[in-house]
Amino acid sequence: MTERMTAARSLVECLLVNGVRHAFCVPGESYLSVLDALYDVRDRLDLITCRQEGGAANMAEAYGKLSGQPGICFVTRGPGATNASIGVHTAFQDSTPMILFIGQVARDQADREAFQEVDYTQMFGPLCKWVAEIRDARRIPEYVNRAFHTALSGRPGPVVLALPEDMLVEPVNPQELRPACPPRIAPAAESLAEVQKALIQAERPLLLLGGSGWTAEAVTNIRIFAENNHLPVACAFRCQDLFDNTHPHYIGDVGIGINPKLARRIREADLVLSIGPRLGEMTSSGYTLFDVPFPKQKLIMMHTAPEESGHVYCPYLSLSGSLPELARALRDLPSVDNPLWREEVQAARRDYDHWSTPPASPGGVDLGQVYQYLNAEMPRDAILTNGAGNFSIWLHRFFRYSRFKSQLAPTSGAMGYGLPAALAAKVAAPDRPVVCFTGDGDFMMTGQELATAAHHDLPVIILLFNNGMYGTIRMHQERSYPARVIGTDLSNPDFAALARAYGLNGVVVEKTEDFAPAFEAALTAGKTTLLEVRVDPQALTPAATLEEIRRQARQPK
Repeated sequence: MTERMTAARSLVECLLVNGVRHAFCVPGESYLSVLDALYDVRDRLDLITCRQEGGAANMAEAYGKLSGQPGICFVTRGPGATNASIGVHTAFQDSTPMILFIGQVARDQADREAFQEVDYTQMFGPLCKWVAEIRDARRIPEYVNRAFHTALSGRPGPVVLALPEDMLVEPVNPQELRPACPPRIAPAAESLAEVQKALIQAERPLLLLGGSGWTAEAVTNIRIFAENNHLPVACAFRCQDLFDNTHPHYIGDVGIGINPKLARRIREADLVLSIGPRLGEMTSSGYTLFDVPFPKQKLIMMHTAPEESGHVYCPYLSLSGSLPELARALRDLPSVDNPLWREEVQAARRDYDHWSTPPASPGGVDLGQVYQYLNAEMPRDAILTNGAGNFSIWLHRFFRYSRFKSQLAPTSGAMGYGLPAALAAKVAAPDRPVVCFTGDGDFMMTGQELATAAHHDLPVIILLFNNGMYGTIRMHQERSYPARVIGTDLSNPDFAALARAYGLNGVVVEKTEDFAPAFEAALTAGKTTLLEVRVDPQALTPAATLEEIRRQARQPK
């Protein structure tokens, strides 16, 4: 007679057969039976215990973004689930595969507003690809298989499964399990012929890369395609690691604070090959780079999900397929040799070089010199993470990513992402250096995850740029309501001392010349090191100081 198992153990076996080796959680009584089942496989599945569900969900999202496989997160019901919703929203907007498991009230207590009860099908409906509650323990393999399939198919994204606590302890018979097998789709030959025809006819083409679902092979094939056809290449918002920024064909990123010359090139292009991005608000500069719904450019949209083409823009041509298949097919197209394209690439690259050369900044720490140093000395295999804030303007504009899967940042613009993402990156890639870029406001959203870094011995470097304010909001405040400051000033702790309180390294940097030795020491420290870089509040943006923004706002319109 076959020995029976609990539904919770059945769930864990489903995770293992789908290749899950790490999961992130904040423990809760509503899924104690799952924790007990994970105890028996702790040599095969490493459970990372976090300090708040928002941090855990961000870690799972970052893990999915880096690995290409669904990041797994377990949280308890009610407050646990609502805290975790930020990571689900980020996964949805960033097209990241992720599965969130939520402990739920017992089935006989449902619909009574029991303790911490929430209807997750309604709560998470707009935030994920699929949400369901498993009420029959025998169907766990079915639901989990569908969750992996949904998270990975088409446009990747998050799935939410609620687990009633009484269902999890029910006995079930073991089933033969197989991993999910999402489809890989190749573009139609007729559509590829149309792409080739459009290239031949183009005078000012441009290649725009973004989105998720890329592989190292796909990135290589797109580089070969761009080189064969002498195409200028731009990357969508926070997708800068899809093309080597030091390559002569790279011309910049298309996101917040876009180079005006690059924006003009996109508007004046007669052909834009968009491969992967959704062309949302950030990548379209507020839907101004392309006319809605009919762009002036000949827009060819290539995406993993057919419904994305035509979602906002009516393209000249739509291609749907898995990005590895799309990239391979483009690589194999006959090349087009147009001498004018070579000249345009060189001119666009000169504009990028000028735009991405960091200027000096006011104060004891010159951020321009800091980024010159980082570009020269950052290990090439390092993974860089960041959340949201004006500190990230310097990173996105001036740092040059040269390796695929080296940038982890939320296209959703979520604050508090950088530290959890850094810890997840270290879990996924323990042999690679990981550097978190964060601001004082950004860091305090999830700063308690320093405890996770210490508890799980995850050595990362944290560059915390402290200017004593919510910088992005202050920038907008000064532009719209100059000198009427309210709600944006911050009183901060001694961040370096805070790190040391967790048993980690903490160093304060107040002079430019102190940054390099502090960073070099952090690289070899062997444990998490927080460098608190104290930034002059005037260094609000690379383009203008706080006083200059205020003065410009006061000038008559």
